[in-house]
Amino acid sequence: MPVDDAQLLGAVSDLRRDTGLPVGFAGIAGTSPRMRLTAFLGNRGTALNGLSVRAGCGLGGKALALTRPVVANDYHRATTISHDYDEPVRDEGIHSVVAIPVVVRRRVRAVLYGGLRDEATLSDRTITAALHAARDLEQTLAVEDEIEQRLAEARPLAEHHEEAAPRERLREVYAELRALSGQLDDSVLRDRLDAVCENLTGAVSPALRLAPRELDTVSLVALGLTNAEIAHRLGLTAETVKSYLRDAMRKLDATSRLQAVTHARRAGLLP
Repeated sequence: MPVDDAQLLGAVSDLRRDTGLPVGFAGIAGTSPRMRLTAFLGNRGTALNGLSVRAGCGLGGKALALTRPVVANDYHRATTISHDYDEPVRDEGIHSVVAIPVVVRRRVRAVLYGGLRDEATLSDRTITAALHAARDLEQTLAVEDEIEQRLAEARPLAEHHEEAAPRERLREVYAELRALSGQLDDSVLRDRLDAVCENLTGAVSPALRLAPRELDTVSLVALGLTNAEIAHRLGLTAETVKSYLRDAMRKLDATSRLQAVTHARRAGLLP
């Protein structure tokens, strides 16, 4: 799933907030050996806007090619990078800069930059904080990629859900999608995923409703997972899982885990 402009700008905003750096910008990397800078915060002018950066060239191009962070303190005198983009960097008044690739599944999806205008060096603390912003974006993109993969699996399974093997795999994919939904910060994508999950159950409008985490828990119980395994999958404590399951069982009028799953399927809450 490609990085969108809102995600990129959000990551730049997080980088500036966490590092205290006055300027941050970023570019989306595609399949070509170039990326274009499209997201800016704290910039004074338009010198960097839309700049096309080639892999291996300049600071960001080096980060893109090496798939690792690159730092240039006193950018214009740095001997470890090429100086293809000195003019726009000088026009923006940047003295020191760090470039951090966002790598998902061994492919660079974007590069985040943070810059200082003062004649000072970037501290280890600042660079570490910038790295965290990139890692957060990597995690978001990895989850979204996983969702796209699971959705691609679910579509043909849903068409043949009456067959035993596809039905069991459909239930596995459904549970995986429910678990991934809980990891999303993007409300639009989460709503879309929840709608897909509801469609997979085949229910038009079930009269009974479970809270999202209650449904997540029951869907994993249906796969035979223990409370400890469910807690690990959802990033919760075992006690929290017990609480969600207890509430779900009460709503489903169930006295056992198996009965909870059976009632949930009859109500159209699970495939």
